[in-house]
Amino acid sequence: MSDEPELREAICTLAASLFGRGFSVGSAGNISVRLADGFLITPTNSCLGRLDPSRLSRLDAAYRHVGGDTPSKEVFMHRAFYAARAQAQAVVHLHSTWATAVACLDDVDPGDPIPPLTPYFVMRIGGALPVVPYYRPGDPAMEPAIAERARSARAVLLANHGPVVSGGSLTDAVYAAEELEEAAKLFMLLRRDRVRHLTSDQVADLHRTFG
Repeated sequence: MSDEPELREAICTLAASLFGRGFSVGSAGNISVRLADGFLITPTNSCLGRLDPSRLSRLDAAYRHVGGDTPSKEVFMHRAFYAARAQAQAVVHLHSTWATAVACLDDVDPGDPIPPLTPYFVMRIGGALPVVPYYRPGDPAMEPAIAERARSARAVLLANHGPVVSGGSLTDAVYAAEELEEAAKLFMLLRRDRVRHLTSDQVADLHRTFG
């Protein structure tokens, strides 16, 4: 999907779906897509459930605002992923409940807090899911911290804040964000129980098969 009007419509449709299912509330969360000559991103203080395709923020290749409403104040978060991952074509940031809950835990591995419970989590998110240390929302110092981890990870959890997920397309990024939320929910529901994780061989087989 590379036609800009089509991408504008898709952003709004998928954002409304995420909002309607509680993956974001109020004006929380933002979505961006890479274009041939720039980027589209949801506007600042906008609600993912009520976006207008014509009012999405248009940025040029240097991330300067060139059209639409004022962009999200968290543009730097998206820029960190695009700079670190040439294959990233879209970025989704949510405040989804279960993933944010994991991001608040103090007794998990900050390099990889969610174990491989299902093949779908491994297939959508890939390897590690690092936790970025806490920064005040909107703090540009978060950008290099995200970029450092994004070089080897498709997604990160922002401590006490929420997930940021990249994908090879808009739908890939949204599906990955949804799968991350489900994996986080499973982890939180099962974390005090004895569970069967996928083995390292099973995880390696998934990576060989699905990339």
